[in-house]
Amino acid sequence: MITSQLLHPASIVIVGASNNIHKPGGAILRNLIAGGYTGELCAVNPKEDIVQGVKAYPDVTAIPDTDLAILAIPASLCPDVVEVLANRKQVKAFIILSAGFGEETHEGALLEDRILETVNRHGAALIGPNCIGLMNTWHHSVFSQPIPELNSKGVDLISSSGATAVFILESAVTKGLQFNSVWSVGNAKQIGVEDVLEYMDNNFHMDKDSRIKLLYIENIADPDRLLFHASSLIRKGCRIAAIKAGSSESGSRAASSHTGAIATSDSAVEALFRKAGIVRCYSREELTTAGCIFTLPELKGKNFAIVTHAGGPGVMLTDALCKGGLNVPKLEGAIAEELKSRLFPGASVGNPIDILATGTPDHLRLCLDYCEEKLENIDAVMAIFGTPGLVTMFEMYDVLHEKMQSCRKPIFPVLPSINTAGAEVAAFLAKGHVNFADEVTLGTMLARIVNTPKPAANEIELYGVDVPRIRRIIDSIPESGYIEPHYVQALLRSAGIPVVEEFVSGNKEEVLSFARRTGFPVVAKVVGPVHKSDVGGVALNIKSAQHLALEFDRMIQIPDVTGILVQPMLKGTELFIGAKYEEKFGHVVLCGLGGIFVEVLKDVSSGLAPLSYEEAYSMIHSLRAYKIIKGTRGQEGVNEDRFAEIIVRLSTLLRFATEIKEMDINPLLATKTHLIAVDARVRIEKR
Repeated sequence: MITSQLLHPASIVIVGASNNIHKPGGAILRNLIAGGYTGELCAVNPKEDIVQGVKAYPDVTAIPDTDLAILAIPASLCPDVVEVLANRKQVKAFIILSAGFGEETHEGALLEDRILETVNRHGAALIGPNCIGLMNTWHHSVFSQPIPELNSKGVDLISSSGATAVFILESAVTKGLQFNSVWSVGNAKQIGVEDVLEYMDNNFHMDKDSRIKLLYIENIADPDRLLFHASSLIRKGCRIAAIKAGSSESGSRAASSHTGAIATSDSAVEALFRKAGIVRCYSREELTTAGCIFTLPELKGKNFAIVTHAGGPGVMLTDALCKGGLNVPKLEGAIAEELKSRLFPGASVGNPIDILATGTPDHLRLCLDYCEEKLENIDAVMAIFGTPGLVTMFEMYDVLHEKMQSCRKPIFPVLPSINTAGAEVAAFLAKGHVNFADEVTLGTMLARIVNTPKPAANEIELYGVDVPRIRRIIDSIPESGYIEPHYVQALLRSAGIPVVEEFVSGNKEEVLSFARRTGFPVVAKVVGPVHKSDVGGVALNIKSAQHLALEFDRMIQIPDVTGILVQPMLKGTELFIGAKYEEKFGHVVLCGLGGIFVEVLKDVSSGLAPLSYEEAYSMIHSLRAYKIIKGTRGQEGVNEDRFAEIIVRLSTLLRFATEIKEMDINPLLATKTHLIAVDARVRIEKR
């Protein structure tokens, strides 16, 4: 519950306020005063009458009615103080800085429960406990430093961790990134990341509110709510980047299928972010770099010009952009030669455009003008300019400032000399700009932002999927576990997924009869053991009845084998589609190359069922092996449209068969014209 008293309090009390600014209660009062808070301030300190120039009271029973209370006292005292403030002093918002609650002990968790019951009963808001506080343009109720530049068009930062929020701010301030609000939710007993996003979504004002949200998340308590409100904000014009920490913990647990071995909670996070349109980050530097990119005009294409006076950084930036699927096109022809003739001898215009260390501000202006007006195949410009300490850069950065104000195409300033040209960089940032000191991080994050899909459509693709038949099949399966092959084939066919013709029997003559009817060569596989290859339970390219009879006799002796499956031997590129049910998230669908590559290379991408066609294409394109799927070096590619269609159909099947907890199709054989499921496994859990 986020109240107006939390966001815009007319009065604030600091319980545990101190003259010692090295204590939380002293530091937060200092920040409130230094931040120009204009409401009524009072303090609670039993030993002082005045604290930092603010009237102090001996205990909370003596203070006047107050909107917001900030507690910096021992955890054991907090429940009773909250009860008095909420019941007798009309407090409708609390920020509890104190630690020693549920994050440490069971007894601490009980203290939290008492506090939550009190604030909910009185319709009050609660931030924390165990946090650094809340900061916005109205009040700086945090005990930490640094305090960034705050304005209504700055960034909203929501962090599960107070200390991490501080470190994110440290990274952001050096880049010139400004903020609208900073939320440290701590233990998130009442208000968590999802609650803040929901409030921002439900109260979003296009002209007044920040359109950039940065998230640091340690626990996604409600994935559906996060997905809904993040998607909604992005559709309204916002841009969101996030770190999800602690995602790999479950990756080591035992699993019985290819999908189970690969899918982790991180796969679910990746899928959730893809569906929502959230840009995934893995470090504070990446997160703040994404935030800075969001402040610049949105890219309209993928072609970049790099203008610099230092060759090495230009080459590294080129590598980073190209690795992410962006382009640094070669500049040639009459216009390029014309530009070169106007620079110093030895300058290069092939792209990167290197004006040499002796290049002047006029040369920079000239290059930016050409990129803006004459080079039509350029969508944006990277300008890398530092100094070895021999010259000042004020004029060079003035040109950047001028052109960033007037050019239609985005200009990304890379000013690496934050020490030797510290004064010049500071002057540039003071004009409201951001700086990307590291060109590789910039290139990496630009690529990730460009490749992040828009929020997925909410509709479920039902065409060609026989939902009633799917339900009849699931309901007819007698028990939990891996289901028999004929059930698997029936489910896939009901979803419109083509499957290879196959036959299962423990009778050799029946198996031979099927093989003769379909024609050799065939494949034989054991039924029973989950990992067939590990027990010698797969025989490929069987070309005669005699060979099949020998393989049948061998395989039927393998422990736990209940029958032999035989199917025609097909050729094509081996693909993989799998799914795993993740608690709270639902079904995570994975795709990639099939066969042994799926577990060896682990080159898979994930999406959250149900999937749209746009999501399916995004999953396919994000694979490192996409060039193989597309066709490379004379090798024929596969039918990408059909691959996407099968991914979508599988996700729809899962939406209506929630009993499926783990499955994979491996291989899904693919050619330029068709795809067909050759081997599939499905594990269900009956209610």
